[in-house]
Amino acid sequence: MNPVDLYSSRVATYTRFVNVVRYPQGIRAYFLRASWLRSGLHVLDAGCGTGFATLALRDALLKRRMVPGSFHAFDLTPAMIDRFRATLHKRAITDVELTQADVLESEALPAEWTNYDLIISASMFEYLPPHRVSEGFQRLRSRLNEGGRFVLFITRRNWLTRPLIGQWWQANLYSKKELKEALYKAGFTSLTVSRFPIQYRWLSLWGFVIEATT
Repeated sequence: MNPVDLYSSRVATYTRFVNVVRYPQGIRAYFLRASWLRSGLHVLDAGCGTGFATLALRDALLKRRMVPGSFHAFDLTPAMIDRFRATLHKRAITDVELTQADVLESEALPAEWTNYDLIISASMFEYLPPHRVSEGFQRLRSRLNEGGRFVLFITRRNWLTRPLIGQWWQANLYSKKELKEALYKAGFTSLTVSRFPIQYRWLSLWGFVIEATT
């Protein structure tokens, strides 16, 4: 099953799944402690899904008394975008602009979607063909401004994720070495592999958090 069909049929299941493992809360906690977080960031969420990463970042900014800047977000699956748009409407959030797009066809994004201070991506790159992952990273890197930062949340390959994410969610899984090689190939020159905060330590068993800059 291709990713669009998979996630179109499992939107509600996916929402319950990420909430049960407290993935959005873990991402929010990660941003709450980020030393580089500041007001006015121009942000792109690549593969936004139902929007939990964008909302986690926005909540972290507000919690730290910082002013959210402009947010853009795209996803391949219309059903996920519809769920995200409904959440934005319910929360009366008007500073997030959404569109449907494929990271491997990023020229389809609006021309003004560029020069980002921060690009985030959570649980999207697992669904690219493995031989095109580096290309996806490069396409996002080209949209960062000078000094911009890319933060990647991605599933690691281990005994837990093979059945739970690899099989059930039909995702590709990666080692730290493979991801670092793909990011360097995409043109990033500085990488930091981090963990989720201690109160969400089980998420570090699930996946990696990698910050990349040029």
